[in-house]
Amino acid sequence: MKPLGILVTGVPVPLAQERRGSFVDMIRAALADGGPRPIVAFQADADDALPAAADLGALLITGSAASVTERAPWMLRGEAWLAAVVAAGLPVFGLCFGHQMLAQALGGRVTANPRGREIGTVTIRRVADDELLSDSTFDANMTHVDSVVELPPGARRIGESDLDPNAAIRFGPRVWGVQFHPEFDATTLRAYVRQRADVLQREGFAPEALEAAASDAPGSRALLARFVARFAQG
Repeated sequence: MKPLGILVTGVPVPLAQERRGSFVDMIRAALADGGPRPIVAFQADADDALPAAADLGALLITGSAASVTERAPWMLRGEAWLAAVVAAGLPVFGLCFGHQMLAQALGGRVTANPRGREIGTVTIRRVADDELLSDSTFDANMTHVDSVVELPPGARRIGESDLDPNAAIRFGPRVWGVQFHPEFDATTLRAYVRQRADVLQREGFAPEALEAAASDAPGSRALLARFVARFAQG
């Protein structure tokens, strides 16, 4: 069985890492009931060679505190690799920063979200039929400042939130990205809110209310297992 690859693009905020570990740990937990498929993780900012598409069954791309708009060398290298593995037919699923990185890699554009920061448990509305999004609405855990503002050629939007019309995108036959974090449970989201409480208050948010409203968002969390079960190869 070919492994599930995880392209690691960053680390969680310290409070979330204390409570739930790395992004890879969170993904493993979300996939705990998804069967025995092995997982291999590799760092996007390392000098090591990235694996060939043929060596992976599917790929997930994590979130990051970095901004895709920085255009750092490791981001450009990672985007070139992503364009190649997508062209080779590898199933790919980008999460938050990974969603934005995919958009850039395939010819779209990311900027600061014109509608501002989005954080908390939010409602995602499906706007087009899709194999991955089975529910017409579901809760998802969000924390982002940047957004995909122009889709790549051939991509289509499949889900939206109140602050992001491109909250879920199908980039290709077996390639998706979501602006939210399917791997986040309520504990993780609360850690993000608490870690950023000062800046959130300055921006007019109510951190205590965001923490109180935080959900495990099982409809969003299920997307990870569904992607692996339906689309991973080998």
